[in-house]
Amino acid sequence: MKFRVYRAGRNGTDTRYELYEVDPQPGMSVLEALFEIQEKYDDGLAFRYSCRGAVCGSCAMTVNREPRLACRTQLANMAFEKPLALKMFPALTKEVQWNKSEEVLIEPLPNLPVLRDLIVDMDPFFEVYRNIKPWLEQAEHETAPSKMSTEEVIRLDKYANCILCAACYASCPVNEKNRVYLGPAALSWAWRFIDDPRTGDKDERLGLASGNNGAPACEFAYNCVKVCPRGVAPASAIRSIRSLSKGSQ
Repeated sequence: MKFRVYRAGRNGTDTRYELYEVDPQPGMSVLEALFEIQEKYDDGLAFRYSCRGAVCGSCAMTVNREPRLACRTQLANMAFEKPLALKMFPALTKEVQWNKSEEVLIEPLPNLPVLRDLIVDMDPFFEVYRNIKPWLEQAEHETAPSKMSTEEVIRLDKYANCILCAACYASCPVNEKNRVYLGPAALSWAWRFIDDPRTGDKDERLGLASGNNGAPACEFAYNCVKVCPRGVAPASAIRSIRSLSKGSQ
């Protein structure tokens, strides 16, 4: 199996694509193929990884123009999987000399600065994430631990399943145009705390998520929903934020 891999020097300089050939083994993932390329052809190939179990989100990258977790993407399945039918934007459509029928195209996540090869600078992503206060602050008068019902836990878990891999951020057309747009992950986490019955500063959080660079800027391309490896539905969270902000006016 042939892999056409994006290469770049420090801070995204000297960009190019290199072609490598890997002998796929049963159960081999894209991440394992990159390990083989690193060991067999070029030990300088740079990429992130950690858990190798689709939990940490570190190995998110673009595979055949779709943001994915490299550790979760099986080579054996790639020929049979249907494309995600993403709404395309310039970062996902730039011209590359790529034989789609014979090669797997590996690139860094779009919408984030490239540091080297497949490693992107995650600071812009985490900066907007921190802006929505992704932690629980109970009301001042609350002194005892608050309990939630099973139904409330299930409702919030849908958004708390986010592993901050930035695949949704990378696939978002709005994030390409507006780099200070909060993005799908941050807005999902914002709603997770707004909807938490224990949260004491709901109005402040709703204000943070409802500004010009928040939920109102979403264009509902639904790329975020399609690429999420954990089944989070950012579009649903954004709709809820919009609805609640209108009702509070």
